[in-house]
Amino acid sequence: MGIVKEKIEDLKTRETRILEMGGEKLVAKHKGKGKLTARERLAKLFDKQTFREIDMFVRHRCVNFGMEDVEIPSDGIITGHGLVDGRPVFAFAQDFTSRAGSLGEMQAKKMCKVMDMAVKAGVPFVGINDSGGARIQEGVDALSGYGQIFFRNSVASGVIPQISAIMGPTAGGAVYSPAMTDFIFMVKNHNEKSGVAQFACESDEDAIDQIKRLLAYLPANNMEEPPVVDTGDDPTRTDKKLNTIIPDSPSQSYDMRDVISLIVDNQEFFEPHQHFATNILTAFARLGGRPIGIIANQPMVMAGCLDINASDKATRFIRFCDAFNIPLLTIADVPGYLPGSHQEWGGIIRHGAKLLWCYSEATVPKLLLVTRKDYGGSYLAMCSKDLGADFAFAWPTAEIAVMGAAGAANIIHRKEIKGADDPKAKREEKIAEYNDLFSNPYCAAQRGYIDAVIEPAQTRPRLIDALEVMCSKRELRPPKKHGNIPM
Repeated sequence: MGIVKEKIEDLKTRETRILEMGGEKLVAKHKGKGKLTARERLAKLFDKQTFREIDMFVRHRCVNFGMEDVEIPSDGIITGHGLVDGRPVFAFAQDFTSRAGSLGEMQAKKMCKVMDMAVKAGVPFVGINDSGGARIQEGVDALSGYGQIFFRNSVASGVIPQISAIMGPTAGGAVYSPAMTDFIFMVKNHNEKSGVAQFACESDEDAIDQIKRLLAYLPANNMEEPPVVDTGDDPTRTDKKLNTIIPDSPSQSYDMRDVISLIVDNQEFFEPHQHFATNILTAFARLGGRPIGIIANQPMVMAGCLDINASDKATRFIRFCDAFNIPLLTIADVPGYLPGSHQEWGGIIRHGAKLLWCYSEATVPKLLLVTRKDYGGSYLAMCSKDLGADFAFAWPTAEIAVMGAAGAANIIHRKEIKGADDPKAKREEKIAEYNDLFSNPYCAAQRGYIDAVIEPAQTRPRLIDALEVMCSKRELRPPKKHGNIPM
């Protein structure tokens, strides 16, 4: 055998050993739990035969506690790049079959290298986490590795989309890098209470499918526009169902998802945080083929009131969309901020202030649609004209006022009602008077706070026309390093 051929055979032998990961026994145990291996996960994420591995032969340098005799294929992580639906993406997948995917010095270096390359190339980064945490035999080197990763998460934030998938144990220092990324996909239902993860997935396969669905709405980086596609849905389409969607009784609820589905392209939208703070909806969708971010009150939950969690949920979504040039559509039906000592002591003021702050900060095209109630401070918080809405539309059913008519009448006409011969009749009279004056969209429209009162059936074409005319929007702000968001 010639020297060159011998070296090529040696390369193939080394590759074969590494591709076996933790070995047949550990791989079988892993797959027996219904999980994909790290290499299978990357193969499913990327278009067929497009994944290119980087740093396959990296090895750890630890010599403590007998580690000099321990071989960890690829140091427990696979890194590289490829195409997802034809678009470039960098990614890593921790290999739990190789020393439980534990992180040491060299695994961290591999992660940092592909994160740096993703930022340089201006393409999204996907991290698939499945790790027992820090490799304790490496001590402070492992801790330093985590610190280097966290630093890069911060540098990449707002520059490229960062997506994390939790597909197994993610313990200790490993939990904080996913928390610093833009979106977290977690297998099984663990994202209803804390709000740490935005997506709950049934399996590894489901998580990867959802990641690919999300990426389809996003630009590669903050210098690009989001991808416009031909969805085949007529931008001039109207829908008479919208004319009857608002109940006649103001105390009766309806599902805001029905409104959204009748407006957006092909009735398709994708909800981050679907199971968290369900009194407000956040979603990606398309209008006339253009990706948009939707923030909408949900009347079916707590009457659509804003509370601490809803404010935080909406704030982070708005800031992501603004960072990546995704226009915003706000659909308001909100009676106010949720009252109560629990909300007050929990800091509803500082959390609610975030919503005011981030809408004011956002410079992407901002559209507002008021469907029904839009009262008080929550009227402002749901992207009013004063917070920078470029177009504000209202349905004839909209009520834009400081508060509901009954409460307002009780305050304004308290003495008159109390002194009347028939207080009940007088109260009803004053409620009707307030309704005529303010519980409609026309007072706001007369003052220019609403640009147009529209028939609900016409909502889709009006929003698409507004989005098209604002797609080249440019808005300059005073130069500064960065603002200081409320706590």
